[in-house]
Amino acid sequence: MDVPFLDLRAVNARYADELKAAAARVIDSGWYVLGQELAAFEHEFAAWCGARHAVGVGNGLDALALILRGYRELGALGDGDEVIVPGNTFIASFLAVTANRLVPVPVEPDPATFNLDPARVEEAIGPRTRAIMAVHLYGQLADMERLSALAHRHGLLLIEDAAQAHGAQAGGHKAGTFGDAAAFSFFPAKNLGALGDGGAVTTGDTLLAERIRALRNYGSNVKYQHLYQGANSRLDELQAAMLRVKLRHLDEEVTRRREVARRYREGIRHPRILLPAVARAERHAWHLFVVRSPRRDALQRHLQGLGIHAQVHYPVPPHRQPAYPELNGVHLPLTERLHREVLSLPLGPSMDAAAVDAVIDACRSFGGGT
Repeated sequence: MDVPFLDLRAVNARYADELKAAAARVIDSGWYVLGQELAAFEHEFAAWCGARHAVGVGNGLDALALILRGYRELGALGDGDEVIVPGNTFIASFLAVTANRLVPVPVEPDPATFNLDPARVEEAIGPRTRAIMAVHLYGQLADMERLSALAHRHGLLLIEDAAQAHGAQAGGHKAGTFGDAAAFSFFPAKNLGALGDGGAVTTGDTLLAERIRALRNYGSNVKYQHLYQGANSRLDELQAAMLRVKLRHLDEEVTRRREVARRYREGIRHPRILLPAVARAERHAWHLFVVRSPRRDALQRHLQGLGIHAQVHYPVPPHRQPAYPELNGVHLPLTERLHREVLSLPLGPSMDAAAVDAVIDACRSFGGGT
């Protein structure tokens, strides 16, 4: 059978009538930017996360960048300050830092979870360090208890890159509420995905929220009065309305993702396929189910031949990208090995039992050759 990596058409088809009704409501309103739908979504998403504030922005990268820009405006960050980031992450984590004239300091991950290793973070703290950016990679929370204690001890900002972590939780608290601020992406493939691009910042810091609300809108809170040299990064009314619909179903979808991941973890047994480690299963939102194999490319070809569409997240780490020649000399052997070995299996809330079984059987039948 053919198993797509993520069937967005099937995901959205379940709520098609609700989505169409929401779109019609926006069209009929005649108000398409910074209106009631966005205000309602910000209130509902903040409540769902357990955060004091949510600010809708254009995309996940802008959410990260505007957090750092907001802290610059508040005087907490300045040119040349350092932000500790995971070596193994999507390049957006780095781009947000350098866009604000800050310096990314990549560190190696915990070898089990691939998330930031607090011990290595502490080793990387220097006189110019001002913030830690914890990426909840693949939907699993970083060790926020230890990172929070570390940030508090050294007087550092703690920022969550929660782009993949909608629904990840620990101790009754969800991603987006552990640090000083958090960035979410609503790219269509995310656990909470729009029908276009979108993002949001959550924070308990009222001053930061106020700054970001202005910065996203040309630096203005009042029309034609510009307090800052801002940007144009606003979550539009149509996407906010789509997200309001999908937010109502998000808990159910994350539960289904966890069920698929449980089936994979119980059913996939192969000496050349290393399953993901989880600190506690209830923490993980399972945006991606990422295995490791020393024969990753052969495994991907094998699965493709059986109709299983697996993907690589991500083939080249940021410090090895042409965009960052100043970091090309940085040596992160574990990060580089992970990027050679990781493979994401199909996972989504619309997968049925037959598709899950097909992925398990295909993995178990892998010969491991070249």
